Amino acid sequence: MPVLTDPQRLEILKLLQTKPQMSQRDLAQAMGVSLGKANYCVKALMEMGLVKFGNFRRNPDKRQYAYLLTAAGLEEKTRITMAFLRRKVEEYETLEREIEQLRGDLKDSRSQPDVRTEGQTEHP
Repeated sequence: MPVLTDPQRLEILKLLQTKPQMSQRDLAQAMGVSLGKANYCVKALMEMGLVKFGNFRRNPDKRQYAYLLTAAGLEEKTRITMAFLRRKVEEYETLEREIEQLRGDLKDSRSQPDVRTEGQTEHP
């Protein structure tokens, strides 16, 4: 049985925290996966103790059921979000350095005299 990745767990936890009464069909549609995959994901989160399922209105109508993040689920969502943020900040800082290097390269190339190899002519 495959393990859920951090991005998959984060996406599901965010969706369920925002809309706890979301059906698995709605969850599958929001994630762009099959109903079976959504069912697998929810069951995996429940087995991990990150999500609980219950009828909190004591109503036999199944539409009154909800998925709620447990304390462990909230901690996991925070952990994954922090790791994701750290990774994105590192990527951003790397891009900033690359952009500055490219700007410097362009500035240097503009200040260099136009050097042509022998036999090259300028075209109007």
